[in-house]
Amino acid sequence: MRWLGGRRGGGVEDRRGLSGGGVMAGGGIGVAVIALIGYFVFGIDPTTTSQLASQFGGAGSQEQGTVGTPEDQAGQFVDVVGANINDVWTAKMNGYTPPKVVLYTQGTGTQCGFGQAAMGPFYCPNDSTVYLDLSFWQDMETQLGASGADFARAYVIAHEFGHHIQTLTGASQKVREAQQAARSQEQANQYSVALELQADCYAGVWATSAAAASNGEVALESGEFAEGMKTANAIGDDTLQKRGGGGVNPENFTHGSSAQRMEWLNRGYQSGDPAQCDTFSTL
Repeated sequence: MRWLGGRRGGGVEDRRGLSGGGVMAGGGIGVAVIALIGYFVFGIDPTTTSQLASQFGGAGSQEQGTVGTPEDQAGQFVDVVGANINDVWTAKMNGYTPPKVVLYTQGTGTQCGFGQAAMGPFYCPNDSTVYLDLSFWQDMETQLGASGADFARAYVIAHEFGHHIQTLTGASQKVREAQQAARSQEQANQYSVALELQADCYAGVWATSAAAASNGEVALESGEFAEGMKTANAIGDDTLQKRGGGGVNPENFTHGSSAQRMEWLNRGYQSGDPAQCDTFSTL
């Protein structure tokens, strides 16, 4: 994936290495953490972020880091990709305002509670911020069997920005209201799946629009989209349930099956049109 010549946004807050992240110090991630990454992969449903984050340690303090362009390559990748995603959505959506992006290590305070790496990358609607512990990329590849290609990693970021778009459009609020009125947990989960699949579709919209928004400075190389599809396949709820050693229980899906995640990522990529990302029409 081409990105080194892309515009840097300069708005990433880097909290890596701050003391707030000591909760999960130690060696490699254990079985419980693997399970959490599997469940929350590519971000907690924004409608339940506050509840779940509080279970991981309460409101937490909101420690501050350095705001600007990170100096290491991984941080610069997030900065460039994030700036490009903002450029794409500024062109496609009236009234678009960028989210904040925070890089952290292991744990950090948010306005949705204390966030931990075990939760995977996530978006907090209360402070309009995407939170990323970049060690997740390696865990995603080595523990979940996802692709390690640049686009696979950018897909994670674009998916979280998709949740920000849903907050701006009001989709997240509508889902929250629908879940509160749901007759069962299974029905409530169906709304969560629709929200997550729409974020996948929005990631596809960005991927196919990245080059035009950057004069080719940020763009997928040949075969890169296939690597993203490999990742979508690896993190479907059914695949993760099988990996966990249990049976496939669609009523417990919160993010969608592998087939669904690939379908909606591809739909966004092929159309480049956010209007084609209506995952709620079948509910």
